[in-house]
Amino acid sequence: MKLIDLNRDGGIGANSLFVQFGDLRVLVDCGLNPKKVGRLATPDLSPLRGQALDLIIITHCHLDHIGSLPVVMREHPNTPVIMTTSSRMLVERMLHNSANVMLRQKEDQNIPDYPLFTHDEIDRLSRRLTGLPFGHAKKFRGGKDEIEVTFHHAGHVAGAAGVEISYKHRAILFTGDVLYENQRTLAGAKFPAGHFDTIIMETTRGTTERPAGKERVNEVNRLVESINSTIQRGGSFLIPVFALGRMQEILSIMHDARKFGRLVECPIYASGLGMDLADYFDEISRKTRHVNYSRSITKELKIKPTPRKLTPGEDPQQNALYIISSGMLVEKTPSYTLASGLVGHARNTIGFVGYCDPDTPGGRLLAAKPGDTFVFEAANVKAKIKAHVERFELSGHADREELLEFAVQTEARSIVLTHGDPPARAWFNAQLTEKAPKSKVFDPVPLQPYQV
Repeated sequence: MKLIDLNRDGGIGANSLFVQFGDLRVLVDCGLNPKKVGRLATPDLSPLRGQALDLIIITHCHLDHIGSLPVVMREHPNTPVIMTTSSRMLVERMLHNSANVMLRQKEDQNIPDYPLFTHDEIDRLSRRLTGLPFGHAKKFRGGKDEIEVTFHHAGHVAGAAGVEISYKHRAILFTGDVLYENQRTLAGAKFPAGHFDTIIMETTRGTTERPAGKERVNEVNRLVESINSTIQRGGSFLIPVFALGRMQEILSIMHDARKFGRLVECPIYASGLGMDLADYFDEISRKTRHVNYSRSITKELKIKPTPRKLTPGEDPQQNALYIISSGMLVEKTPSYTLASGLVGHARNTIGFVGYCDPDTPGGRLLAAKPGDTFVFEAANVKAKIKAHVERFELSGHADREELLEFAVQTEARSIVLTHGDPPARAWFNAQLTEKAPKSKVFDPVPLQPYQV
């Protein structure tokens, strides 16, 4: 098997792997880097040019995995695309939202490359997208060679799959993004135990050791208690969330807390793509049973739409809970603008519940200390950090020890590290070298071919 990482910057971003099984050429994911703009945000697709592409496999619908899908589909007009049934129900909505965002960015920031694709193009490409059930093996042929593809539940987010590929009596597993623990909205990963010849695994939380007492159930309780104390002292609580997955999970947690009398009465604001996707989760729940979510949650929580006009640097003083995107406080998003007004007041709290890239505003705010001056450059706001800034260990990614244990028990001949910053990959590399000495570990350099 030959493998090339097309994510031009490595780390976590425009996730995309080009894999060859004999004469059969497969692309796994084709994402968009949220920290880049224009063509630089896409994978480097140059190794595919002039070659037939037999199959595109999508692991799940976060934009760092699908954000450039229409670009590669345009360049390879005959290539089929497969994903899970649940992902098929989400993918077009996510891509249409991305097209809207790029149109706004083109206007606001004068980015000539944007949009990378149009709404019409997404609609035209939709007939090539196929959803397959979990556990259903399907064969694909090249000129001479053949693979069999099976999707396995990966937790993480609705539709997320680990991808098992059988090729010439070899078993290969792409973990995709994986979470073993159950969430309120989604059961945890269920991968086959036992031997794989090769595993290609995510490493997101390689630098994050979960301290004792920080188990998910305890962190959920701590989050609810922190919201209560913030509201009771007259402040507002901002939870920056990813629209797909994290928004619906947090709404479910809040719904349960309120139902059992554990969450104080206060206005709850949420809107945008995440609320739209909540309806999709309801549909997925009814049609596939892959998620546990009902649109009645919105009604029972009396969710109010986030004010259309948030003024940078201004605290709305609503004594409210805000559940809004983006999860990393990316510039010019509602959570970024609201945080610029909340952070300067001790009564408020900003609580992060997912992965934050260190180079994003959210990552920088988490790394800052109380009393530091923090600059919201895109909002033209400078403020002293007086608000409580907290991290709650509710990530959608598996703990590093769980992934390590899984990798070791496979007794894989080859282990390829992906989807992680360099220090995270280094931790896995060192641990696997010690605990799986018979496995050959690859940390691929972008665009360099590897025989795995």
